[in-house]
Amino acid sequence: MKLVIAEKPSVAISIAKVIGANKKKDGYYEGNGYRVSWCVGHLIQMANPDAYDEKYVKWNMADLPIIPSDYKYEVAKSTRKQFNILKKLMNDKEIDAVINACDAGREGEAIFRFVYNEAKCKKKMKRLWISSMEDSAIKEGFDNLKDGKDYDNLFESAQARAIADWLIGMNISRLYSCLYKQNYSVGRVQTPILTMIVKRDDEIANYQKEKYYTVELSTNGCSLSTDRIDDEVAAEQLLNLVGDKIEITDVIQKEKITKPDLPFDLTTLQRECNKYFGYSAKQTLDYAQSLYENKLITYPRTDSRCLTEDMIVSTVNNILGKNDFDTERIKVVFDSKKVTDHHAIIPTVSSLSEDLSNIPESEAKVYRLISNKLHASVGYPLIENTTKIVASFDGFEFTSSGKVIKDEGFSKYLKEYKPKKSEDAVLPDVSIGDVLSIENKEIKEKFTQPPKHFTEDTLLKSMEIAGNEALEKGVEVERKGLGTPATRAGIIENLIYKGFVERDKKNLIATHKGISLVTIVSDTFKSAETTAKWEMELADIAKGKSSKEKFLKDIESEIQEAVLKYRK
Repeated sequence: MKLVIAEKPSVAISIAKVIGANKKKDGYYEGNGYRVSWCVGHLIQMANPDAYDEKYVKWNMADLPIIPSDYKYEVAKSTRKQFNILKKLMNDKEIDAVINACDAGREGEAIFRFVYNEAKCKKKMKRLWISSMEDSAIKEGFDNLKDGKDYDNLFESAQARAIADWLIGMNISRLYSCLYKQNYSVGRVQTPILTMIVKRDDEIANYQKEKYYTVELSTNGCSLSTDRIDDEVAAEQLLNLVGDKIEITDVIQKEKITKPDLPFDLTTLQRECNKYFGYSAKQTLDYAQSLYENKLITYPRTDSRCLTEDMIVSTVNNILGKNDFDTERIKVVFDSKKVTDHHAIIPTVSSLSEDLSNIPESEAKVYRLISNKLHASVGYPLIENTTKIVASFDGFEFTSSGKVIKDEGFSKYLKEYKPKKSEDAVLPDVSIGDVLSIENKEIKEKFTQPPKHFTEDTLLKSMEIAGNEALEKGVEVERKGLGTPATRAGIIENLIYKGFVERDKKNLIATHKGISLVTIVSDTFKSAETTAKWEMELADIAKGKSSKEKFLKDIESEIQEAVLKYRK
């Protein structure tokens, strides 16, 4: 008999159906040589400091740093019943192997292993690793179960992350709370993100607007404008000197070709859902998770934006179908080398025959966006003809630009998401040397604009590229970033829950409490670069390129250093 453990009850039900475990028991399903049970999120958590010594109940500077030689774990009170069911099942004589069917990622690995270790289970461990909850994918996954040991490094990485978060949370939060007699919560990832928000708010508050001028001419057919002129007198002189006619000195025509984006990973999906629908990162993740569990999309917590090469035939035949698409894009979108644990998020084949009117509109919107993005990603380029008319006078250039879409290409799939802009000005058909009559001329007073507050869209982008400036320029390199696609939404929500940040419509604004925390915390524990470096190291541990011990040693010494600094 084999025991299958899923991450939550709904997933367990789907798996049980496929493998024929149809008899409902207390806390599990049974049948066809299987028992299928479930965790309820994190059943096991790291114990608080007072589990090591009662003196830690009180927060005292003299007790810091708290660095246990062996870490203790405990069963969450709310889920003790389910843990006891799992423990009994795992150690049942009838069970000869345990299959980890938790989500196929770092957190899923941690959820299962902590239960396995806490239950002192010694049974053979197998791993179900799938990217879709479709029946066919579950069947295939069970036909190709992996050895549990193949994922030891992934668990090392998960453990390293949990311990690092515990060490910083327990030590640095206590350090600053004792120093400043106020309850502060410092997090390995949340504090650098809070710092980014505080910095941005600060830039806006201290921004000095600069006044500038443009001279604008209305002619028969188009408006022409100068670039920024800082001196009002110069602008007035120019206005007075320009007569009632002006000569065209240049007409620049170019063909602009824009290639489509790749399909979504979780972070880009969250960004676009925030931009188009105003959904928070957490809402998008919840909707995507529900779509995944209902077998409508593939695994959402992915950081890959490509599909694997063995998916070409199935995707083309079953999803893209008869739609005309750019075959040149196939080798760009289907690139196995750029896929990590899971490929990009796409609709499942079975979703195409589902009636979407039965799901909430919020989820349907996310589903349609994922589907449209996939179709767009293999679409033809968008081709636009751009024209710039230049008229020169007294060393100043007056310009007017416009564009005409020649071939809408992939953009036809994304029309509904684009803001309804006024149509680009259609420029008159003019040539160099043509003279235009000026019907009206005026000076416009303008001001430079401060940076914008972070929204979840722009914060997620900044989290993704933190510590990696190259990405700003659109260079696709290995991402560092703060947090992982799976954790970023939770971090934003946590900052709001703890009162460090608040939402103002779409904007995220630091509170007084958030500003005061960032003011007092040392650079190490609020630096995006440091945290991004740690995140890279965690990824290296998962690949077997670095060790948990070395990673934790570095963090322990940073903590000791911080405590000693204030003890003196």
